[in-house]
Amino acid sequence: MKTRIIALVIGIAIGAYIGGFLSSETITYYNYTHATEAFRPHMEMFSGSNVSAATIIVPAVDREGNGVATLLDVCIVPGTRRALVDIDKLLFWTDTQNSIRVSRSVSESITGIDLSFYDITYSIRANASVIEGPSAGAAMTIATIAALTGRNINTTVMITGIINHDGTIGPVGEILPKAIAARDIGATLLLVPEGQSEQIVYEKRERCQHVGISRICTMEQVPKKIDIGEESGIRVVEARTIQETLVYFFGESE
Repeated sequence: MKTRIIALVIGIAIGAYIGGFLSSETITYYNYTHATEAFRPHMEMFSGSNVSAATIIVPAVDREGNGVATLLDVCIVPGTRRALVDIDKLLFWTDTQNSIRVSRSVSESITGIDLSFYDITYSIRANASVIEGPSAGAAMTIATIAALTGRNINTTVMITGIINHDGTIGPVGEILPKAIAARDIGATLLLVPEGQSEQIVYEKRERCQHVGISRICTMEQVPKKIDIGEESGIRVVEARTIQETLVYFFGESE
């Protein structure tokens, strides 16, 4: 009986490994410990190192609603179109998987490089509570393009936004704290989805009135439209597509 159980476990393990290897859409979880400083750009991928990488700073928000800056590393090596994710410091949701697939597809379309022959590793250096997949989608795409083409990312520019299959950038929340985080780390420009350079915030106001001999007070939330750039002290530019952001990150457009 014990022998059968052991054989069954071994069989399941082998089957899972083969299934993961054959699926081009499998997102693999692993702990990533390589130093990004040692990676070389795309033009040297076939001249010794066989590794290309890029790092981008991503504005995010923690559980308390405070803006924070996180680092997203993208590493590309010859392989079989696998996407690998460092889960040591990343809260891994289904929407994160989707963001990775979409950013990979958009990067492939923009650069014209067939990613069927590469494995891509995404590693986010942040607390698990800080970052989610959708809002980092645009940044993932920029970093992937940089790693594929060997271009340097302008570190004074940050971006927040969902990446859509057609390359457009979708809306996200908490723009103001992200803008403040970008400013505090030294960025001079934050790219946001179209229509999100302004935001509606709600101010709490106390309203009191006398009812008979009693004084009754209630708290009301009053809507107020604010300009993100003016409120945060950083230049904010709306971008509809990833193509529009390339000139800010790389100094050139596609």
